[in-house]
Amino acid sequence: MIVYAAIIAIQVALVIDVIRRGANRIWIMALVFLPMASTIAYLIVEVLPRMKHNRHVRLAKTQIIEKLDPERELRAAREALDVAQTAANRIRLADALVAKGRYTEALPLYRDAIGAAKPDYRTGEKLARCQYLADRNEEALATLDAMLPPTAPSDADRIALLRARILEDLSRDEEAETIYADLVDRYPGDEVRCRYAGLLLKRGKRAEARRLLTEVEHRLKRMTRHQRASDGPMYDWAMSKLAELRAQSGSGPLSASSSPAR
Repeated sequence: MIVYAAIIAIQVALVIDVIRRGANRIWIMALVFLPMASTIAYLIVEVLPRMKHNRHVRLAKTQIIEKLDPERELRAAREALDVAQTAANRIRLADALVAKGRYTEALPLYRDAIGAAKPDYRTGEKLARCQYLADRNEEALATLDAMLPPTAPSDADRIALLRARILEDLSRDEEAETIYADLVDRYPGDEVRCRYAGLLLKRGKRAEARRLLTEVEHRLKRMTRHQRASDGPMYDWAMSKLAELRAQSGSGPLSASSSPAR
């Protein structure tokens, strides 16, 4: 009985899909009178090709491949560079190394790709981010200063956020705070709010930090589980700090981690 009901439900779902997608109506007759064979055929002919263009399906496929063969892209990037010693292939291999946390190995590849020319903002940003992650903050700041400026506001904001993180690591907190304050109301997501709140806590500005973390809490309530999961550690940190601020009501020391993770 359950199996029969499931077959009927699949038939109905696929018939609705035929109508909504404007597919050939002959599928409806096939799905009604030849349910098993036509269901398999419809999934292969109509549904699977469509799923290749779905962002969530592509992401899931990438994640599965990464889990089954975590070195796949790294191997492919090395092979591509062996075949052709181009700047693009050097950047690809450097990106693969950065994804594995092997920052010092990636640095010379980015530098070779740039050469003696002034770096464009995309490659310059990658090099500066890699230098920052390798704890070479002075070099990272010099790279940002030397590269060509971005043209799109979203690119400029992303690079400004990287600059603020570098400045904060260099204990140039006032300069970092100025950048965070400029970005906080227009940068997508909550990374800037959380980093700004962390810096404010470090500088003893608890009331301002609490206001920002309360905004994060309100935004978090409207997110899906998938949206929250992508930045789970950051949100866990934010809610933990907000709970401490509420419990202490402005008195007593906070726990050691006053900023979100890198």
